Amino acid sequence: MRQGGPGLSSVPWRPPLTCWPRLNRGSPPPEGRARRAVVAMARVSRAMEHPRKVLHVQPSAGGLLIVSEDEEGRRFLQFGWLGASQSVVWPGFPLRLESDYTRAMVAALAFVEEPRRILVVGVGGGALPMFLRAVVPDAHIDAVDLHPEVIDVARRYFDFHEDAALHAHVADARHFMATPGPSYDVILLDAYGARGIPPSLATREFLLSTRARLAPGGVVAGNVLRFPGKWNSSMARTWKESFAQLHTFTVEESANQILVGLSDSRRRTRAELNARAEQLAREWGVAFSLRSRVAREYRESPWKGSAAKTGPK
Repeated sequence: MRQGGPGLSSVPWRPPLTCWPRLNRGSPPPEGRARRAVVAMARVSRAMEHPRKVLHVQPSAGGLLIVSEDEEGRRFLQFGWLGASQSVVWPGFPLRLESDYTRAMVAALAFVEEPRRILVVGVGGGALPMFLRAVVPDAHIDAVDLHPEVIDVARRYFDFHEDAALHAHVADARHFMATPGPSYDVILLDAYGARGIPPSLATREFLLSTRARLAPGGVVAGNVLRFPGKWNSSMARTWKESFAQLHTFTVEESANQILVGLSDSRRRTRAELNARAEQLAREWGVAFSLRSRVAREYRESPWKGSAAKTGPK
């Protein structure tokens, strides 16, 4: 059910201070709870500096869905008043990927010569599937989301629309992967709820079922988060155990990390990947660099000297 109305849509959003997390008094809060409090306060501070107009508020099984718009016309989707932005979209301009992590995710296509079928898990505002529909017009794209409310909001507020080559599915990604179906050349995992990646999608079992849906030479790219001060996401080792090769891309301006899993052991040289990334950027006509985002081979940490993997030469 849609909440709010004309009066709500004309009011800049400034999160109520009563939404701040409560901390126990008299004793230091646990580390995780303190970190969440700091993040919440930082989001409130940013919202105060850059208020946005609220367009839509709606309860859903995944949390409170909030759509807002800034003065430049960018639209934001988030879960809860203090939640991080799940999507940032310029409606009508699919090539303008606003979030740097999404630019890193599509750079994974440099590993694939000619993608025919692409699967996106986690629709959000539809930024990734709409971008791919624009730049790979001959590919068939499936987009899967657990919550029908999210897909409905994407259609109504973010210019997400289906056609003969782009289909949206309301389904649990775990069951979708396990159900017999076509193979994919590219699978992008970007499923997040109010509390992060659903636990059922963060297991080796799910990653192996995802790998099983890859076509020969296919690639899986996943958006994960790193804790401050950590070189890799806690998910990295699970991915390394699930794929023949693992490459990573760390998004410099956020805590995101893109993990890129390959089902085959064929080595791609740095020159090969760079050339392919430059070719794609020219063909797609995008304003951002793909070459600078091409994933590097997974390393446990940057402080292991010559024993660390430094990536293809």
